[in-house]
Amino acid sequence: MESNRSRAGGLAGNHRWKVLGVGFAANASFSAAFSGIPTTAVLLRSGYHLGNGGLGLVLGMLGLGIAISELPWGMLTDRWGDRRVLLLGLGATALALAAMALFVVPGAASVPGVSALALWLLLVGLLGGSVNGSSGRAVMAWFREGERGLAMSIRQTAVPAGGGLGALMLPVLAVHLGFSAVFGVLAILCAVTAGFAWRWLHEPPATHTTDAAHGTQRGTVSTVATASTSPLRNIPVWRVAIAAGMLCAPQLAVITFATVFLHDFGHASIVTISATMVAVQTGAAIARVLSGRWTDRKGNRRAYMRACSLVTAVLFAALALISAAVGMPHTVMIAVCAAMIVAGGVCASAWHGVAFTELATLAGTSRAGTALAMGNTCVFIMLFLTPLAIPVLLSVTSWPVVWAVASLFALIALPVFPRAVVVRKASTAHA
Repeated sequence: MESNRSRAGGLAGNHRWKVLGVGFAANASFSAAFSGIPTTAVLLRSGYHLGNGGLGLVLGMLGLGIAISELPWGMLTDRWGDRRVLLLGLGATALALAAMALFVVPGAASVPGVSALALWLLLVGLLGGSVNGSSGRAVMAWFREGERGLAMSIRQTAVPAGGGLGALMLPVLAVHLGFSAVFGVLAILCAVTAGFAWRWLHEPPATHTTDAAHGTQRGTVSTVATASTSPLRNIPVWRVAIAAGMLCAPQLAVITFATVFLHDFGHASIVTISATMVAVQTGAAIARVLSGRWTDRKGNRRAYMRACSLVTAVLFAALALISAAVGMPHTVMIAVCAAMIVAGGVCASAWHGVAFTELATLAGTSRAGTALAMGNTCVFIMLFLTPLAIPVLLSVTSWPVVWAVASLFALIALPVFPRAVVVRKASTAHA
């Protein structure tokens, strides 16, 4: 009996990395869409004959679709399981993107209207909202406490990694092959990932699930909710979710409009713009892995999230001041602004894996899908609102004000994140 249990544990230990790989691939393939498409913003604007307001609308619809669908998908994941939801969501997203490649691209004869493009991107967001909660719940089920911060951060690293891949590929595809290639390649990525999920994603052995559910994080409060407690009634879960959404404002300002800022304000070349955005996404990917590993060792997830809020606020305030400076040589201005965008974008992204680990830990593995969906709902509400708000701010103010407002949102997130509660270890010796 004991040898059989050990063998099952060994198999589970090996297979969990395949599950993490599936979660990574799922998030990366969809991130290449929702983070990669905005890197073609300048080309979208010209190809679809959009103004800044129309551009903000179509980019925001992706975020709105995800925000609307995250919670229903998360609750469905807790009911149906990870495998069914991830397969359904990835397959449907691939079909929607393939349809866009065929029917929603500008051509010599006609150009799709802003309404058509916005509605199709809304649909992609509605379907792709399935990815985060289902893949996150799978990772939480296969990894124990003390490993989850690293595992979830690796999974969340897929978001900037996919965004970086999108930033590298999609503008080039749009320039040379048009938007049919952009949407077609994204469809292929989602379809291939669905194949990975079909092959490797399944529920862990019962003994592994039981052991994982009882893990605790060293040096922090480990109040894991029971399965009967809904995350929707859990105040700490809501605080982490809402603060995560607030802290996403500066990150999403960079993702959606940094290309426009560098092009219109700095007159930077497409090569410089693409290199800057790839650097943001690459730096964010590395920072997420390191932060997950570090917080696993230190047991300081909440303190880390609060520190990221403060540092992000400072960096974006500095970007606002620098972009308001006069008399700076043009080439220096471009270099400094690009460097600040990279620094601010990385800091505003580094905390994601840590925050989602905290959400899932607070809710418990059996309710992790709902808790992760709550966090992502807040994040993608901000993805909807941010690209809508920036053109309005630009019409009445200027780019320095945009970055100052982004700094303010990061500062507001600081007190919303719950404080760490120190747990004093009992001094009683155990026989």
